[in-house]
Amino acid sequence: MTGEEAAAEMEWLAKEIARHNALYHTDDAPEISDADYDALVRRNAELEAEFPHLVRADSPSASVGAAPAGHLTKVRHARAMLSLDNAFDDAEVLEFAARVRRFLNLPADAPVAMTAEPKIDGLSCSLRYEKGVLVQALTRGDGTTGEVVTDNVRTIADIPQRLAGADAPDVCELRGEVYMAKADFAALNARQAESGGKIFANPRNAAAGSLRQLDAAITRARPLRFLAHGWGEVSALPADTQSGMMAAIAAWGLPVSDLLLPCASAEEALAQYRRIEAMRADLPFDIDGVVYKVDRLDWQGRLGFVAKAPRWAIAHKFPAERAQTTLLAIDIQVGRTGKLTPVARLEPVTVGGVVVTNATLHNADEIARLGVRPGDRVTVQRAGDVIPQILESLTAAEDRPAFVFPAHCPECGSDAVREEGEVDIRCTGGLICPAQRVERLRHFVSRQAMDIDGLGGTHVESFFRDGLIHTPADIFRLRNRIDELVKREKWAGTSVRNLIDAIEARRAPDPARFLFGLGIRHVGQVTARDLVKAFGTVEAVAAVATRAASDADALAELNAVDGIGPVVAQALADFFAEPHNRAAWDDLLSEVAPTPYVSNERASAVTGKTVVFTGTLETMSRDEAKAQALALGAKVSGSVSAKTDLVVAGPGAGSKLKKAAELGVAVIDEAGWAEIVAAAG
Repeated sequence: MTGEEAAAEMEWLAKEIARHNALYHTDDAPEISDADYDALVRRNAELEAEFPHLVRADSPSASVGAAPAGHLTKVRHARAMLSLDNAFDDAEVLEFAARVRRFLNLPADAPVAMTAEPKIDGLSCSLRYEKGVLVQALTRGDGTTGEVVTDNVRTIADIPQRLAGADAPDVCELRGEVYMAKADFAALNARQAESGGKIFANPRNAAAGSLRQLDAAITRARPLRFLAHGWGEVSALPADTQSGMMAAIAAWGLPVSDLLLPCASAEEALAQYRRIEAMRADLPFDIDGVVYKVDRLDWQGRLGFVAKAPRWAIAHKFPAERAQTTLLAIDIQVGRTGKLTPVARLEPVTVGGVVVTNATLHNADEIARLGVRPGDRVTVQRAGDVIPQILESLTAAEDRPAFVFPAHCPECGSDAVREEGEVDIRCTGGLICPAQRVERLRHFVSRQAMDIDGLGGTHVESFFRDGLIHTPADIFRLRNRIDELVKREKWAGTSVRNLIDAIEARRAPDPARFLFGLGIRHVGQVTARDLVKAFGTVEAVAAVATRAASDADALAELNAVDGIGPVVAQALADFFAEPHNRAAWDDLLSEVAPTPYVSNERASAVTGKTVVFTGTLETMSRDEAKAQALALGAKVSGSVSAKTDLVVAGPGAGSKLKKAAELGVAVIDEAGWAEIVAAAG
């Protein structure tokens, strides 16, 4: 694979994984199976390992969950609710233990004690107790901000309103999974069918939909359960191990898995995985793997976190379940950026207790690799959701000709082409393509972008179809068309006023959300934030990008921004070089005024500075030191240059220390670095 091919595939993976995160975490309506999702994440990780210089600023490896929905109150978590990295075989679990040893500078044969417990397939929830009394419950949301579900959680019998005993800390956030038992799920669906209500696809979706109701009486009528697996903010820890903390949580009255086992080594943890896997079908709730956590809390503290997950924990996933069915048709869908995505329509088949009917085939290359055609008998697999992954065709290739991917867009008839180095085929219709125009508007108002409550995808499509909106700026001119809006079916005066109020509330949007909402190729949420952080305002970003179309220095200035690189820089230049894009930009800025960028980083002596570590570090590993620097808002470089602000030198420092002296760069020892870390708190 060439670098261009890898960059193109990583772009597709970043967008596809972000879309499925929103479907799963925010909408409770997943379109692909756990196995299919894990395969996407795993493929992205493989490409990032092979092409580290191409890692994207909006990489899926740096995101958690999805933005919380708009109908519930949103609150920031006191401590982030992160996700877990995954392992898929024994070797990866053993490598996890080896990474822990390397990070902590432990001998290669040092035991790494850990806990092993089932990974419940439910909805993550954080319970905040103050003076032993439950005061707040939040969903995970995007890991930083969750939805308030306190009243609903109070209806769950497993969750005590007051902690037992007198030793609970004054502030105690306890975290776990809200779930629905298999038997309760079956009984609920039977009642729903009898009353003509919604039939849920699986227990996880039923639990998520039940917990996130606006009416707590509906939640009370649903048989929800809770199982604790950890904690967030705690004013005082009653134990110094994971297993000790879980015992304390159980003593306070919250349910803890009776299959949670302290293990002296990774080998013992794998043995517990085998025991849990063997009893999986007989457990009263759905699980999709086993979670391992380093037992010592002081080690957990030193190991810390990567962008979206702790270094001291990993989820060991179970293999996917499989079945056979017939591929009835291959439909082509046109996305926001003009990408043509093939979707397999399957003869309904039950896999792991769930009926599945669709699967994404990703792109033309994947169809060719699998050799699938309509009418083929195919093998599919799933791990926990509805839509499967097609593994292979069971029909002989000579029976029928190969599937021919369309050369024209099914929506507008424009040519469909594959750019050099691309894996995707795209419509060239741009803004004349109905699918792209509607999808671009949907993206603009989405929760991750402008987050306009009350203007969902269905309304955008309806307004577009009826000529009310064609460009993002038209959304902000809807206040001039109130008389037309109130005459629409299901749009009473109150609904229209609420919509206009929601739109008006976005006339001074967050600059990163605004920039992301434009749908510029390669500019994801993280990339947009990096750009406005570097240039201060969206106007400044546009000015540099406009010059970059004909000015090599401006293009280099974009390219030099951390996390951007040549692909993103060129995409920005191309976007602002298009007259219709500039016209839409100017029109939009006549309606809105994005705010300047405001940093939320924790201040420290090295925030925004470039640090280089050299020589031997005696109290920590190089990885641990780097993690500390990044947490303090610093940048870490492997070489000393004129851009270096600080060198931390240990024994044996050589050429880098000499280079620092030549350039007049400040140099401190490891003790000095420890003082900087301590001062930051």
